[in-house]
Amino acid sequence: MCHVIVTCRSMLWTLLSIVVAFAELIAFMSADWLIGKAKPSSSDDVDNRTGGSQEPYYPTLGIYGRCTRISHMQLSRRDTLCGPYAENFNEIASGFWQATAIFLAVGIMILCAVAFVSVFTMCVQSIMKKSIFNVCGLLQGIAGLFLILGLILYPAGWGCQKAISYCGHYASAYKLGDCSLGWAFYTAIGGTVLTFICAVFSAQAEIATSSDKVQEEIEEGKNLICLL
Repeated sequence: MCHVIVTCRSMLWTLLSIVVAFAELIAFMSADWLIGKAKPSSSDDVDNRTGGSQEPYYPTLGIYGRCTRISHMQLSRRDTLCGPYAENFNEIASGFWQATAIFLAVGIMILCAVAFVSVFTMCVQSIMKKSIFNVCGLLQGIAGLFLILGLILYPAGWGCQKAISYCGHYASAYKLGDCSLGWAFYTAIGGTVLTFICAVFSAQAEIATSSDKVQEEIEEGKNLICLL
């Protein structure tokens, strides 16, 4: 018989697992890893309302995507165009970024799998006599290691021609040049830290769902068990 067991610690672990997976996925897909040096508006790009030139804009570059501004001369407006600059894996700007993409993709796939499984831990707490919380915690720790490897290798690709075109000639491996780091990079770092927190906290979720109070509720014949 399936017993639905809900505790504060198990629910918090489940929510954190889902948040971490989505945060890493969004960061990976974003083009806001590097914010390029300011691009001045062209002499033809004039604000019709003020008569002055528009403010400079900052193009952004991701692992496989980029955002830049395009002008519509006839319509007197400018739009930001975002999309992949690489049509396939081999066209990613740097070998280091290719390795980063692989490590991050593996880590994110593991995190998404754990997030999916975590939803069902309310009803199923073990499989083949192994605690699902402990197994998921181990997988989250492994995912965190993949994420760390990816984030360590990413700055090594700042010396590629694509990055130099955005960051200037002073850009090189682990040197940003005229660029700055975007929110996606910081989100990936924060997600990695939370991944290890989830891995550790999974043990607390296991303790909470196998406590004496839970066992007493099960012995009383309750199918829905909610404990603070």
